Amino acid sequence: MGRTFPQDGGRAMPEDAEIETEKLHEAIHEELERDGGTFLRRIALSTALLAVLAAMAALRSGATVNQALLLRSDATQLQSQASDQWAYYQAKGVKGAVQEAVRASWLAAGKEPPHSAEEKVARYEKEQEAIREKAVELEKEREAKVTESEHLLHGHHRYANAVALFQVAIALGAIAALTRSRVVWAGSMVVGLGGIALLAWAIAL
Repeated sequence: MGRTFPQDGGRAMPEDAEIETEKLHEAIHEELERDGGTFLRRIALSTALLAVLAAMAALRSGATVNQALLLRSDATQLQSQASDQWAYYQAKGVKGAVQEAVRASWLAAGKEPPHSAEEKVARYEKEQEAIREKAVELEKEREAKVTESEHLLHGHHRYANAVALFQVAIALGAIAALTRSRVVWAGSMVVGLGGIALLAWAIAL
């Protein structure tokens, strides 16, 4: 099943391919018990190693997507806080505009405006600057978390694809054991190496 990623347009993310490998291992071991030749032993060993790598990739895939979800949740909270700061910024601007209007009305009447009006205008402007800086800081922090979550999401896709390749390789190994086909086993090894390369790439990033 796919998992919907918050703040990602409802886009479903591919999960680890759920291919049953237990029965494949059983089939290989049954053939090994029936005819314990060197060829079958090699297949059993290679598929066991692939199964271990598939389990590792699946664990990393789950861990990265969970971390990405947490980062997206944090980013959403930061965006909400930034929006609150901008609303506060606008409120201070309105108050400043009111005091400026009061000051202008006194000047229009040819009178000296109250000193308190000028002080309030200056105070609101100073407060607005501090609020703006806080809002910008929150937005930068949000962007950093979104960027990190996207990086983790790409890693999740690579791990999930590696799992799929490992499981296909194990399935081919089972077919090779049942048919005694070296060509099919070679194909299993090629696909398995592809999974190893993808897993190494995901870990390196």
